[in-house]
Amino acid sequence: MADPALIEQLLSRVSLGDRRAYAQLYDVAAPKLFGVCVRVLKDHATAEDALQEAWMKIWRYADRYAGGGSSAMGWMVSIARNTAIDKLRAARVTDDVDEVAERLPSSDPTPEQAVLASAQLGEITACLATLDDPRDKAVRGAYLEGLSYSELARKFDVPLNTVRTWLRRSLLSLRECMGQ
Repeated sequence: MADPALIEQLLSRVSLGDRRAYAQLYDVAAPKLFGVCVRVLKDHATAEDALQEAWMKIWRYADRYAGGGSSAMGWMVSIARNTAIDKLRAARVTDDVDEVAERLPSSDPTPEQAVLASAQLGEITACLATLDDPRDKAVRGAYLEGLSYSELARKFDVPLNTVRTWLRRSLLSLRECMGQ
């Protein structure tokens, strides 16, 4: 392992944008950082990807290393370990989602459900047509457009309780019309 003072010096030069120091730092520290990534990820190819990302972070954030009790190598090991853990978590989330998605039934309606829905739509439309003019519009406004009772009362210029009564009676009529 290289001298901690040398690593500290190389990292400080990297923070100034020195590419030669970056190459030297890589030569000195890459084997240890790769070992950290392999221990976390247990896969050489993924560890190589994590190591590359870690080195990009080291280049980008070298100026943030402040020393002050922690070694430069410890700082870089933390970056490598955290990058590897992030890769591990990302892979786990993707695997979990893919695994669950394979077991979920399709949300598309079956042919039988589509036929039934079409028949029910026709029946509901016919039953809505039997309601008086403002009441059918109130039912459509409340249950299809999501309007509140107070919005319906303003729209039809009637008291709030009148809207409630219309909707209650209309739903009872629809239920009766549909044979439920």
